[in-house]
Amino acid sequence: MHDSFKLGFIGGGINSAVGDTHFIASQMDGRFKVVAGCFSRHADINLQTGQKWHISAERCYSDMGRFLEEEKDRLDAIVVLTPTPAHVEPVVAALELDYPVICEKALAASVADARRIAEAQREHQGFLAVTYNYTGYPMLRELRHWINQGRLGRLEQIHIEMPQEGFARRSRDGNPMVPQQWRLMDGHIPTISLDLGVHLHHIIAFLSGEKPIELIAVQSSRGRFRQVIDNTICIARYSNGLECGIWFSKAALGYRNGLKVRVFGERGSAEWRQITPENFFYYDDKGRQSIIDRTHVDVSISCLPRYNRFKAGHPAGFIEAFANLYWDIADAIATTQQNGARWSGYVYGVPHATEGLIMLQAMARSSHENKWVNVERPK
Repeated sequence: MHDSFKLGFIGGGINSAVGDTHFIASQMDGRFKVVAGCFSRHADINLQTGQKWHISAERCYSDMGRFLEEEKDRLDAIVVLTPTPAHVEPVVAALELDYPVICEKALAASVADARRIAEAQREHQGFLAVTYNYTGYPMLRELRHWINQGRLGRLEQIHIEMPQEGFARRSRDGNPMVPQQWRLMDGHIPTISLDLGVHLHHIIAFLSGEKPIELIAVQSSRGRFRQVIDNTICIARYSNGLECGIWFSKAALGYRNGLKVRVFGERGSAEWRQITPENFFYYDDKGRQSIIDRTHVDVSISCLPRYNRFKAGHPAGFIEAFANLYWDIADAIATTQQNGARWSGYVYGVPHATEGLIMLQAMARSSHENKWVNVERPK
């Protein structure tokens, strides 16, 4: 196995929502080591982040261009953790310098920006992986294996939801809970779609392998920040007759993160909830109901040693799922370096990310025009 890949972060400082998660997850299994970064444009945040993570001050940069140039022969990959609207510049700059790039979802804030990144990747034949962490959960991977084995039969419906309460809930002092400022601005694709909707598009594709064809959506503002969309309900038709119901919200009181997916086939159905990630429920066409965990006698994926850092009955969680994805990304980087092959079945890049943005853009258009719309194929 390759020695630990040396990582540099762009963004992800101590004032970031995702920095600690990526820092811990990337290093959990020894596949990566974070050794440098341009964590923030603010020198004080940069240095404080480096101090917290025991990174020398000499390798904490407040200028992205200087960081990329000076670390060129010292790093194996760059992780981009800036807010989504600010992804294009660092991703393209890193690709132009031949860094492998790992980018936090969403890849970009618009389809046009995603296509600009795609062009840079094609021109430089670069490596780019986008992190969709939820499909790092072993039981979702097991569920996909069951679907691919035909245990559910031909898929007919997927119903998936991701309700959260952040834009509706009050803090302990009775005031609204105010998110980061960039989350309170919408572009052609609402920010909630970039934050939550990308995950639902990804999970449907991950489980089914099908492509969105047409959809109708209703988008609204139901929480305390009426200048932005915070609730989306969508019905989508996919290839091979698959029909999907999709709901994501930040105005659903009572849900910290209510991610749930239900998959219905001709022979059986299954349900997985992120709040109880160690299990999924399986129902067959004879009325039998089963709870499947990662050491059930019928599992083949979730029982693998890499997913059992500790024995069943001691739940693994969100950061462990993220670490599973980082393991796959390390494999993908190593494979690409050795023979140019692409990739792991768990690692997704620019084409998939662009398809998701096209679908989310179609939701916004459908809601605005109040009608069914076609989902374009990525160019």
